[in-house]
Amino acid sequence: MLSSLFNRFRPPARFEDPAPDAPLCVIGDVHGCLALLEQMLSQVPPGHRSVLAGDYIDRGEQSAQVLRYLSGREDLTCLMGNHEAMLLGFLEDPARAGGLWIRNGGLQTLASFGVRGVRPQMTAEELRACRDDLQDRMGEALIAWLAGLPASLRTGNVLAVHAGADPDAAPEAQPEAALLWGHPAFGRRPRRDGVWVVHGHTIVAAPVAEQGRIAIDTGAYASGVLSAVCLDGSAPRFLQVRG
Repeated sequence: MLSSLFNRFRPPARFEDPAPDAPLCVIGDVHGCLALLEQMLSQVPPGHRSVLAGDYIDRGEQSAQVLRYLSGREDLTCLMGNHEAMLLGFLEDPARAGGLWIRNGGLQTLASFGVRGVRPQMTAEELRACRDDLQDRMGEALIAWLAGLPASLRTGNVLAVHAGADPDAAPEAQPEAALLWGHPAFGRRPRRDGVWVVHGHTIVAAPVAEQGRIAIDTGAYASGVLSAVCLDGSAPRFLQVRG
């Protein structure tokens, strides 16, 4: 506890330019926008590792197509987002997790897999039947791929995550909930170890890098704009594609 308090009141570190071990390009939330994803991947500079920051599904109309596309691309590094976590929760316990997921974009994902008759309010029995149908349509291989997604990637002084991080915890000691859903202090208090956190989850009007945080979710499903950041040891460079 004393160590945590000490870290909280230490002055923030000076942030050098984000420098991964090798050049990489981190892509923001796709949310079922396959055409934008393909367009973005075609813009990634040669020699850059492509990393996706989660939330491939929900809200957009091509969620199933995005998952199938990504799961077949071994050259891409895909991180877990909170929407993938919600889908997995639905598969595990539809009566408990189904309502939250369906109300937050799961309706579009189910439709993209061809699951019919879904409504915002469903009985536990209906949710279990819906889960069984989705499970059959996804198949074991795709579900296993989804369940195996990591919650973060650390390389050099860069930590790529979906939603954010606890500014007082080391990159290797982050609670999974903070990585997938965010942390209340993430946007208010800079880190003290000089590590840059690249994240999606929170929609911004334009991608931005400041105080050790790089936000790249520009709400592709609503705005038609998908954003990414390229990092190679110099100043961050942003990419955008438009539908």
